[in-house]
Amino acid sequence: MDLKIKDVAELLNVSETTIRRWLLDGKIPAYKLNGQYRFSRIEIENWVIAQKMNKENEKTPSAPDKKKYLNLSDNETKRIIGNQIGFQAFSLFRALYKGGVIHNVEGTTKKEVIEESVKIIAQNLSLDADILTEMLMDRERLMPTTLNHGIAVPHTRDFLLQKSFDVVTVVYPKNPIEYGALDGKKVHTLFFLFACDDKRHLHLLAKLAHLTRLEEALKFLSDKPNKAELLAYIKEWEVKVRAPAEEIV
Repeated sequence: MDLKIKDVAELLNVSETTIRRWLLDGKIPAYKLNGQYRFSRIEIENWVIAQKMNKENEKTPSAPDKKKYLNLSDNETKRIIGNQIGFQAFSLFRALYKGGVIHNVEGTTKKEVIEESVKIIAQNLSLDADILTEMLMDRERLMPTTLNHGIAVPHTRDFLLQKSFDVVTVVYPKNPIEYGALDGKKVHTLFFLFACDDKRHLHLLAKLAHLTRLEEALKFLSDKPNKAELLAYIKEWEVKVRAPAEEIV
């Protein structure tokens, strides 16, 4: 899928001016078609993951002050944030709610853990497990989807969920597995990502990359929280977060 500057700005929640600055600085991959910049989804995917890895040693910027949200009801909070960022508000919370959490998945290799996870995930989504596994492994062969620090985000290149919502399922292998991470660390948490359109897919990927830069979040995930605990944490975090891509680059 070809994306325009406006598309990339919207899905990464930054201004078009920021995208043009990144283009001038050579920070984001693009090509020209009839004199206009265009972006490949797979290249933007890889860029988001690579930027996460390149910036991981920097101090994470302080989150926006959330005091003004503390006494608001859930509906009021969603309305305020929804007015700011549209479908991006609580997008990860909603996707995790539709997906869930799977503990103690058996397997000693990446492929084995993905296969065992997909047996459950595919059943919940009414999909063919063998085909879905092969699509996920095809993406891994192209480039490991690890975000370092023991986190990976398995997803596919071309598949879109034929539903009106996105799904993120968190999987904790019984034992950490080798994943081809650049930092050499084994993976203990996998976010299986399935989106219903390309923009949501890339936005959720950027959001996960931002989340897993936070030391507090990494510690929380290392304790293997259950679905209720994870949803509560993500809901609070999404109140604070505004523009993940601005902080990735």
